[in-house]
Amino acid sequence: MKIINAKVYTKDGVFEQKEVYTDGERIAEQSTDEEVIDGAGCYLIPGLTDIHFHGCVGRDFCDGSQESIEAMAVYEASQGITTIVPATMTLGKDTLKKICEEAASYPNEKGAVLCGINMEGPFIALARKGAQNGEYVHRPDSEMFRELNTASGGLVKLLAIAPEEPGAAECIQELKDEVVLSVAHTTADYETAAEAFREGVHHVTHLYNAMAGLSHRSPGVVGAAADNEQVEVELICDGIHIHPVTVRQTFKMFGDDRIILISDSMEATGMPDGEYALGGQKVIKKGNHATLEDGTLAGSATNLMDCLRTAVQKMEIPLESAVKCAAVNSARSVGVYDQYGSITPGKIANMVLLREDDLSTVKVILKGKTV
Repeated sequence: MKIINAKVYTKDGVFEQKEVYTDGERIAEQSTDEEVIDGAGCYLIPGLTDIHFHGCVGRDFCDGSQESIEAMAVYEASQGITTIVPATMTLGKDTLKKICEEAASYPNEKGAVLCGINMEGPFIALARKGAQNGEYVHRPDSEMFRELNTASGGLVKLLAIAPEEPGAAECIQELKDEVVLSVAHTTADYETAAEAFREGVHHVTHLYNAMAGLSHRSPGVVGAAADNEQVEVELICDGIHIHPVTVRQTFKMFGDDRIILISDSMEATGMPDGEYALGGQKVIKKGNHATLEDGTLAGSATNLMDCLRTAVQKMEIPLESAVKCAAVNSARSVGVYDQYGSITPGKIANMVLLREDDLSTVKVILKGKTV
């Protein structure tokens, strides 16, 4: 395949008009394939990696079935999200183990590539559980994590932890070299979060959500993360979870090297308004709002590519930065950047053509073939 006339997002983070070739599943220096795609009037960007989403098209990762994983993977790929790290919810150990086992045996034959698991629960603070089920909140437990990760075949790439909880400090010491630890669903103050970051936690789950906000007297997790150059943060840019001004200020605080755009989408994404579920709890979707019956935000109803568009078109984030945060940084954060996340010869040929005028999707290329 040869793609011509497109403005290509390069590994240097800028757009450059040049030709791109594929050879089988991979990006190549040249190609003997006669297929030509004219990308005139389009940007060519790497396929996105969503490291934090729960579901879409009426399916949830916590269904614990390969049919649900496949349905999600097919939908995500159709939207230009070509690698996925679906997230668990706060559930019982046996349920989580089954979810992990199903992911471990998933054949990865259709749609986006399942390249990891984001274990968002159960090691969280009950007081900041958000849409998680408080019945299954569990104190941080390294042996429990190892048992679940073994069941997953080592697929767990991210583990959420509330650092103020009993057992958290010991858990951080034991696991910091085994998995990316992420501060999440927490009541931690600045000092507690800063200590966790010094001890080996280098990630924050959906910044601002399920934690205290940034205050002039209580900087909290946000301030501690901003202070530590080793910490990367997730940002939900669906237009619901975080105000556009806050998104812009976050980019000024952290820079686009340390921000990862996520969708945090749940099963109502890609579906009509109505009643759905998240972690066994009833969720009501109206437009792009998804809430529990008490009004608590229950993830988003927006896929990552639409979050990227929202960031650019409604939040004034440069396209180059948005792509970096949704494709490059995300792939790096879960250790798959050697294969995904940039349009570089030798990497898997996952790419998306977007119209220059409105960023609508023209074509998705998955493993060197058009979707």
